[in-house]
Amino acid sequence: MDTPLPPARGAGAATDTVTDYVADFVIVGAGIAGLRAALELGAAARTPIKIVVLTKEALAESATQYAQGGIAVAMGEDDTVALHERDTLVAGDGLCSPRAVHTLVEEGPHAIAELLAWGADFDHSGERLERTREAAHSRSRILHAHGDSTGREIAETLARRVEALPGIEWRPHGRATRLLLDAARGRVLGIEYRNGNGGHATRHRLWCRAVLLATGGLGQLYAATTNPGVATGDGPALAYQAGAELADMEFVQFHPTALALEGAPHFLLTESLRGEGAILRNPAGEPFMSRYHPAAELAPRDVVARALEAELRTSSLSGGPPAAVCYLDATRLPAAQLEHRFPRIAATLAAYGLNLARDPIPVRPAAHYAMGGIATDLEGRSTLPGLYAAGECACTGVHGANRLASNSLLEGLVFGARAGRAMAADTAPAPQAGTQPALENPAVENTPADLDAIQHLLSAGAGVMRSGPGLETAAAALARLPAHLSAIAAAAIVRAALARHESRGAHFRDDFPRPDPSLAGQHSFQRRRAAVRFAALN
Repeated sequence: MDTPLPPARGAGAATDTVTDYVADFVIVGAGIAGLRAALELGAAARTPIKIVVLTKEALAESATQYAQGGIAVAMGEDDTVALHERDTLVAGDGLCSPRAVHTLVEEGPHAIAELLAWGADFDHSGERLERTREAAHSRSRILHAHGDSTGREIAETLARRVEALPGIEWRPHGRATRLLLDAARGRVLGIEYRNGNGGHATRHRLWCRAVLLATGGLGQLYAATTNPGVATGDGPALAYQAGAELADMEFVQFHPTALALEGAPHFLLTESLRGEGAILRNPAGEPFMSRYHPAAELAPRDVVARALEAELRTSSLSGGPPAAVCYLDATRLPAAQLEHRFPRIAATLAAYGLNLARDPIPVRPAAHYAMGGIATDLEGRSTLPGLYAAGECACTGVHGANRLASNSLLEGLVFGARAGRAMAADTAPAPQAGTQPALENPAVENTPADLDAIQHLLSAGAGVMRSGPGLETAAAALARLPAHLSAIAAAAIVRAALARHESRGAHFRDDFPRPDPSLAGQHSFQRRRAAVRFAALN
């Protein structure tokens, strides 16, 4: 990395100082999408380049590390790319981009073959890769590693290769506050970030040819989430503040089975448990999923999450406890099978005195995955030149209104690689460090002061089930909060949910309980100071 220039007076605060650096590319986030993009940038470079990977916390803290169930890919003898494509489109409930879906499933087998060649240790039975089935898949196509540590295995495999790249620099514990813009050219020139907290924070600017946002999800905007603490919607908020377009922010997937135990985190209990034969029971201990969908426990996630929510509401109305839970019951499965397939889950539950083979596990839905995000094309390009996005913070349209289980890790591999190639081909020169761009977007500190309020507002107004009045209440209250990144992302969710007058996929409104045929294929788009619009995503 270049030696930092002398501190310059910053645009964000009169008494602040800022240290400037120059790189070729900046990647914000070190999950699967960011790491895969870094590899592609390194491979495409014909001359030495400098790539900075900026992370909000420790390098290993990303949603990828917590991904248990596996990665979906059509590589089995009884499977085809066409079947995987069909299943993804059906789960997306009329809102997937067909081009994006075809790209995902078509390029998926090659992406997995690369991982295997790089040493990823997926579970095998002899010479054959083990596969399981999850909700809404017509075939057993979910590959897994070390039972339920698939994300960790993939992340570590990619990280080892990225670390070997010349010119790579890791910058952990850097909280991005704004994108640097050249308003005259309408181009992103870099990113500003802070290290430390409060009066001890130091301010930095990274000037570069292009920025990739791979910041992950936004589950921490909700009171109950399976996401790590870094998942506060920073990527979409940064892009929105800079003037980029967001798409489909109303579609937030709730995982039906998160651990609901007082004093314990909302630990995800992978859908693969139900794929192996575990069943759901309501607060009274009764199986119930067959009343909601012919596929019962293997129904699409949005259906299962709403079914749990309905059972919980029914229990409360009939005199059940206000904090009622449902149960995930795997007790009919052999203990050895559970220990082999789900060692990480078993160990976590054991720490709280629970045993998968003996105890029905208390669960409730929790915010899990954002289908929407920064609107991009299939190469990761946003609507702002110089700004790219990949992974959960981006929206290519591949997930539509409801993500098919275990497609997210595959998305990170496929579209992270595509974004990396597109960035490498970006011919813009690196800007000169220390120049003062015309900044329209103020530096926005992502403080935790109002996060509790945001979590309460979104959980009550924009949760598994929504209504116009609840969304209006949330919108009004969010407008009164300081405009830090979490509040910006939360407001974008509520704004899009208010505009979509239908129920589709993960977006369910009590006042518009049916899908509107005219909105099939119509994605929601929003930009600063403009009304939400609906159009097809290219």
